[in-house]
Amino acid sequence: MGRSFEVRKASMAKTAGAKIKVYSKYGKEIYVLAKNGSSDPDMNLPLKHLIAKAKKDQVPAHVIDKAIDKANGGGGEDFQPARYEGFGPGGTSVIVDCLTDNGNRTFQDVRQCFVKTGAKIGVEGTVSHMFAHQAVFQFKGEDDEIILETLMMEDIDVTDVELEDGVITVFAPTTEFFKTKTALNAAFPELTLDVEEITFVPQNHVEIPEEDAEKFQKFLDMLDDCDDVQQVYHNAEQ
Repeated sequence: MGRSFEVRKASMAKTAGAKIKVYSKYGKEIYVLAKNGSSDPDMNLPLKHLIAKAKKDQVPAHVIDKAIDKANGGGGEDFQPARYEGFGPGGTSVIVDCLTDNGNRTFQDVRQCFVKTGAKIGVEGTVSHMFAHQAVFQFKGEDDEIILETLMMEDIDVTDVELEDGVITVFAPTTEFFKTKTALNAAFPELTLDVEEITFVPQNHVEIPEEDAEKFQKFLDMLDDCDDVQQVYHNAEQ
């Protein structure tokens, strides 16, 4: 791909309010996956992966169990995925993924984040073509060639393997996520995956002008405050 994947790990939530937001987002997503599929993680690989990710982010077990119990109980909210695209402050490209039980409300909430920071919300396809939707794995290592060889031996359609500063990043099609993870864990049992996710990887990055940096951060903070927003992807250099 000719560029390094930048991992931006969110800092640990330091306030009760911030933690509640994290718990709420995980709880909603776990509920949707459990309701629309099996509530047994062993029978529902996306759910199993999400629960593992939630635990890594220190989401309490009772939050996870409550979401699954709620899904098993039937009824409840009918959340639907919603995706919005547009141009953020500083000429950035932005994708916002949501889970909503009221599409009109969510659109207005997200739109206000754009409007109040001088950004511009677009229609479907406005910026998504500037991103690659991929499975990404990242871990410490020095031999990217053995990683590539191992995955190719398992007939995995690897998009790219990069090595930078002692960190290896593997890119693969989203359909190869679980196959790639299984192959890495089987071949390297001691390996710790620092990143294992399906995400939008920007094809090119944009350096935000200094005068737009504060506005861009405000834009991200406003989106983070929206209850229905699950993930925000952008191509800003940070």
